[in-house]
Amino acid sequence: MSENLVYLVTGGCGYIGEYIVKLLTTQKYVKEVRVFDINESEEINQCNTASVPVKLIKGDITNYDQLLKAMEGVHVVIHTAALLDILDTMPFKKMKDINVGGTENVINACIANDVPYIVYTSSIAAVGPNTNSEPMIRATEETVYTGEIELSYGKTKALAERLIRQANGKKTRHGKQLVTCAIRPSTIYGEKTKNVLDSYLSAKAKHVINYIEPANIDSQYTYVGNVAWMHVQAAWHLRLKPELLGAEVYYAYDNTPMRQRYKLLYELFTEINPCIQMGSHIPYWKMWLIINIYNIIQFIVRPFWNLKPFMTLPILNIIVTSFSYETDKAFRHFGYQPLFDWAESKKRTCEWLKSMVHDVPKEHGKHKET
Repeated sequence: MSENLVYLVTGGCGYIGEYIVKLLTTQKYVKEVRVFDINESEEINQCNTASVPVKLIKGDITNYDQLLKAMEGVHVVIHTAALLDILDTMPFKKMKDINVGGTENVINACIANDVPYIVYTSSIAAVGPNTNSEPMIRATEETVYTGEIELSYGKTKALAERLIRQANGKKTRHGKQLVTCAIRPSTIYGEKTKNVLDSYLSAKAKHVINYIEPANIDSQYTYVGNVAWMHVQAAWHLRLKPELLGAEVYYAYDNTPMRQRYKLLYELFTEINPCIQMGSHIPYWKMWLIINIYNIIQFIVRPFWNLKPFMTLPILNIIVTSFSYETDKAFRHFGYQPLFDWAESKKRTCEWLKSMVHDVPKEHGKHKET
């Protein structure tokens, strides 16, 4: 199998994309990594090495011509670019234009430029939970889960994932066969996880971790480095086993032992600050009441002040609904094993949290603005 491959990572300045780029620069078969993103990242520029150059191309995923030009001479595309808005503050059309329309552009640009391999970053939100808050516990990729998806974001990711899987087997301009697959991460933690940093600052100030989830909740948490590594491994094996990986979807997983968010946060935070204690459970009815009162206030002040929601009822319902998977499909299909074990994942996350808290006013303020 030939080496000296050129990769294009859409959204490569983003949370998962940036980690994918870093990992690609360590692979001997990679000749060049191109990052296509509407934003710029100093860390991406620092990834540039003598052996594997990293080229940042500033562009909009909804602009087909920009994408087409960036893809010239590319062998593999890892498509992570998306608009993530779980609070529904953005118009649905805008999210659909980026998440679905942008994915259509990626597929069409690959066909036009004879780029035969696409790995797509989907989401567990593309599956559910549904509007009835029906649980899904320890599912596999073959589990059938029906009903209308709760989040608008999840609806757009489901549509885009379908496009990616349907594109498998299509012919490119010069007769190559397009091979595609999708990775479905669940809740991710690790460096640059803003909600983990916000939760730590709150816990540090109050010395307790209060939580909404019921004690019997069953969820899934995966370290960002392992999510990125699964993308890198899938992209390589698409070329080796196109008949096996083509049109398939894979849940992202590792050996993180926690099944409840508050337990994961407690495990991380007490590693840094042993004074932090497990707090009390906030009952559903109380959060429901707080959200509705907040919504009323938001409506009253709307003419004068654009008050952003801190939580919505759909998000509250998702938090209290068990939604998880248990699978080894990625291992069976392409030998995936986590690059970082639980101890290393915890260590890296805690080191990042400590580095951020060391200069809270400056760093955290910048994080909020972003």
